[in-house]
Amino acid sequence: MAGAAMTTTFLAVIGGASLLAVTARRLHPGDRLPSLEGWALADRGLGAGWTWLLLGGTVYTAYTFTAVPGLAYGNGASAFFAVPYTVIVCPLAFVLLSRLWEVARRHGYITAADFVRGRYGSPPLALVVALTGILATMPYLALQLLGIRAVLTAGGLYPPGAAGDLAMVAVFAGLAVATYRHGLRAPTVIAALKAVAVFVSLTAVCWLVLDRFGGPGAVFDGAARALGGTDPAHSPLVLTPGQQPAYATLALGSALALLMYPHVLTAGFAADGTRTLRKVSAGLPAWTALLALFRFLGIAALAAGVRAPAGGAEAAVPMLVDRLMPGPLAGLVFGSIVVGALVPAAVMSIAAATSFVRNVYVEYVHPTATPKRQVRVAKAVSLTAKLGAVAFVFGLRDQDAINLQLLGGVWILQVFPAVAVGLYTRWLHPRALLAGWAVGMAAGTYLVVREGFSSIVPLVAGSPEIYAGVAALVLNLAVAVAATPVLARLGVPRGPDATDLPSRPRAGRRPPTGANNA
Repeated sequence: MAGAAMTTTFLAVIGGASLLAVTARRLHPGDRLPSLEGWALADRGLGAGWTWLLLGGTVYTAYTFTAVPGLAYGNGASAFFAVPYTVIVCPLAFVLLSRLWEVARRHGYITAADFVRGRYGSPPLALVVALTGILATMPYLALQLLGIRAVLTAGGLYPPGAAGDLAMVAVFAGLAVATYRHGLRAPTVIAALKAVAVFVSLTAVCWLVLDRFGGPGAVFDGAARALGGTDPAHSPLVLTPGQQPAYATLALGSALALLMYPHVLTAGFAADGTRTLRKVSAGLPAWTALLALFRFLGIAALAAGVRAPAGGAEAAVPMLVDRLMPGPLAGLVFGSIVVGALVPAAVMSIAAATSFVRNVYVEYVHPTATPKRQVRVAKAVSLTAKLGAVAFVFGLRDQDAINLQLLGGVWILQVFPAVAVGLYTRWLHPRALLAGWAVGMAAGTYLVVREGFSSIVPLVAGSPEIYAGVAALVLNLAVAVAATPVLARLGVPRGPDATDLPSRPRAGRRPPTGANNA
């Protein structure tokens, strides 16, 4: 059982997050008429500091801080793909997010599907982009609850039976109410506590690990022995040539997919200008360093002889913390990781609700819905998404959520041609993009399911393994590129372009300056 000191510190962190959520109303710039832009994007008014906290707190989730260290604990070197993948994200965010923000601000777009609708004049293409985003986001939201449960269980803070489930729901309910009332402003203020708590607690844990083992070299040597490595020249903590294609494609594909997730775009769209987004993109490597240290803790858990339960490697780091740290500090770490789940969970529910309202409800159900009604529907859908995630976690196996999230990463990558490529050229025909999306979705799903829900797959028997999402994306692009001239020759019409972006890349032409980029 957890000690009283651990429990007290843990509750203090969670209580602090709840109090901060109440203060979210202070971020309101004044009394304004209700609008979806105000509720979902904080009126696009977040400066560099708030945006850095929100975007970092959204991208780096609690399950990232437990599952990938668990992968390092179980598999060694391959888990470190997350470090180069988040490094790749930074320049991509610098270029893509700022350009997409500029177009979105000028035309009042709130979602990626809004941009696709305006760029290609194709409601069906916008619909599949929106539905793919929602489909990929929901299991990701459920994983935040799984991360909370794994941390609380490892720390002895999760009572058996219904009492533990009620405790987790209570933690989640406070944020649900705050998000319902204040929208994106609630997770924004909580992100500040998340950053301070995670950076401080991680520094303390790493210091204790290094002090215990005498340096990083001893940690890696002990972990290699725990994984069965007896030959220093063939350490299990070093990639083999056969693992390198999977490692490289997983890092690249994950980076491209991340910026297509609705919750990441929602956090980016809330910035007050393109200069802010570029500053934040340059500062994201600080979060990447944090991620690398969590991976190091997965290696340290191996070296320390932590015995995670079968099929529960994500508990390795919480168990290491519980073993090494005194009660108050352990409670701080557990509270930090739980708060780390609340921020992305809130943003995910907001993003899913916004996509539904803008690109399904208004487009197909109630085109004349007033801004006030849109906000009311978005609030209800956001709350429903959270309740659905809770029901999913309690009603299905943990592995089901993990399997769906693996598929979600493959699925969301298939909107990359319509969104990212569409920022620079409109040459691809919208119906060709639809065909490419359908082929990519089918191929990616088939590859993952064929390998028993593994996202690392051989294309054919005996070939090197690669990330299924990248293979599906290549096929997606090939179909779109091949079908475009065929559709053009057949005279299939395109919709109008409402974005003022060039239809084709032009040498020497600079994109127009945004209103807040002066």
